Amino acid sequence: MALRVVFADDNYLVREGVSALLAEVDGIDLVDTAADPHSLIKSVAQNSPDAVLTDIRMPPTHTNEGIEAAKRIRAEHPGVGVVVLSQYVEEDYAFELLADGVAGMGYLLKERVADLDELVRALHEVARGGSVLDPKVVEALLARRASNGPLLGLTEREREVLQEMAAGRNNATIAKKLFMSDRAVEKHIRSVFQKLGLVDEHEVNRRVMAVLAYLEASGSSR
Repeated sequence: MALRVVFADDNYLVREGVSALLAEVDGIDLVDTAADPHSLIKSVAQNSPDAVLTDIRMPPTHTNEGIEAAKRIRAEHPGVGVVVLSQYVEEDYAFELLADGVAGMGYLLKERVADLDELVRALHEVARGGSVLDPKVVEALLARRASNGPLLGLTEREREVLQEMAAGRNNATIAKKLFMSDRAVEKHIRSVFQKLGLVDEHEVNRRVMAVLAYLEASGSSR
């Protein structure tokens, strides 16, 4: 069955443009669009989508309304995944989005909209209860902690693997992208979690997000 999606953006041209792009994607059913947080939340309640795609900055203050709407949607409709779009890398907003739980949440830069395959992958991932972070956001989050703390003990290769994991990629995709064998990826993953002192979970995505939660709990220079 097609993935049912609601898209929210206060900019009419963006809303129409992205809607037209999504309409061309097999397996995606854009059931509604919204121009503000109130309309978005109302639409989710009425249409019961599988996933929501929303801009961060919406009326009335054009700051973090999209994040607040995303958190409310996840609280009131836990089966609905949410991908939040941002024009720039805003690390504090990423932390805010993940503060109450990471399952079913995604944070992507708006430039990813042009890569439909990546966008659709993210929507499917959050709809399954997974999490996706834009690679550039992950890079910024990891760089923030690189000067001290547990990341000091990671090798350059382990940091590369961790970054790909945090972006929501599975072992096979990581192996292909980093030109490694599946066994080498698994070895690096085990080493990363051992060095970070984290319990090894079976589900890769949950382990990745546990790492990000751990980095946040370890403290960050805001």
